[in-house]
Amino acid sequence: MRIGILTGGGDCPGLNAVIRAVVLTADRTGDDVVGFLDGWRGVLDGQVVPIGTDRVHDILPLGGTILGTSRTNPFGVDGGIEQLLSSLTAHHIDALIAIGGEDTLGVAHRLKESSVSVVGVPKTIDNDLSATEVTFGFDTAVQIATEALDRLRTTAESHHRVIVCEVMGRHAGWIAVHAGIAGGAADILIPEVPFHLGEVCTRLMRRHGGGRFSSIVVVSEGAVPADADDVESFRRATSSATVDAFGHARLGGVGAWVAEEIEGRTGYEARVTILGHIQRGGTPTAFDRVLATRFGVAAVEAVRAGAFDTMVALRAGQIVRVPLADAVGETKTVDLDLYRSVAPLFWG
Repeated sequence: MRIGILTGGGDCPGLNAVIRAVVLTADRTGDDVVGFLDGWRGVLDGQVVPIGTDRVHDILPLGGTILGTSRTNPFGVDGGIEQLLSSLTAHHIDALIAIGGEDTLGVAHRLKESSVSVVGVPKTIDNDLSATEVTFGFDTAVQIATEALDRLRTTAESHHRVIVCEVMGRHAGWIAVHAGIAGGAADILIPEVPFHLGEVCTRLMRRHGGGRFSSIVVVSEGAVPADADDVESFRRATSSATVDAFGHARLGGVGAWVAEEIEGRTGYEARVTILGHIQRGGTPTAFDRVLATRFGVAAVEAVRAGAFDTMVALRAGQIVRVPLADAVGETKTVDLDLYRSVAPLFWG
């Protein structure tokens, strides 16, 4: 069997671990693996490279992806699906393993209509894919964000400042909540719960009045204010007309807006740090390496079993197969019981 593999969407720690596991498992089962470069764009353009065991032995600890990635949407390209099918036929691909998040796997699921044999592997640092308890890359992103908060705390204390740290999380605040808890943040603002900035400032003033002279506020890039006046101000400061191939607007600016508003309303000196792509880069944690490896092995097993239009997933510690439709049907948002149970700790 000839298996194609691609990585789509944003880069993520652990992608190379999946590729390595796929290649080593396929070698054991007597199958060939080729890689499509730069996600779905490589399939459209027929950009293929063979991947043998000699190519993957040393990539386990590497961040990024040796195959490259893009946010290409074949369904948004004129004649894209016909071009994709022609490419798969020309390169004698029997099955595809698509590694990605909601958009990449959404394309994979739609290809069922064209009788393409695809198995999905969940990837997103945001941890917002349904049907799996966790995605690889999330643990690394949280660790990076937590270490950043630890470093920001000392400079905040030295200068008696409020530091707002903006982390990734378009629709779900998993990184903000986990890093905020681990880093002892004074407040955590997430997309799931529109925030009242006046209340945030009141809590900060009560905290500082109680003898604290610095605070860290963690905010997801997709967090939004709840009050009408603040919403209008927020939109003026952060609006962007730039969208990607899947129609997602480019986010950014909430951290700077929150810091400016906090300083103006409280009089406390405030600064903003945007972690951005630092959260995506570098060496994956041990947890992410193990999970990614397990996913890669399971993906080849699913291909061999003919279990197409499925995604490998983690449930109760076990790797299982779930319908791709379940994975991309809705966003997995933060457990609000977790968020609210620790909220009182932020404001002490």
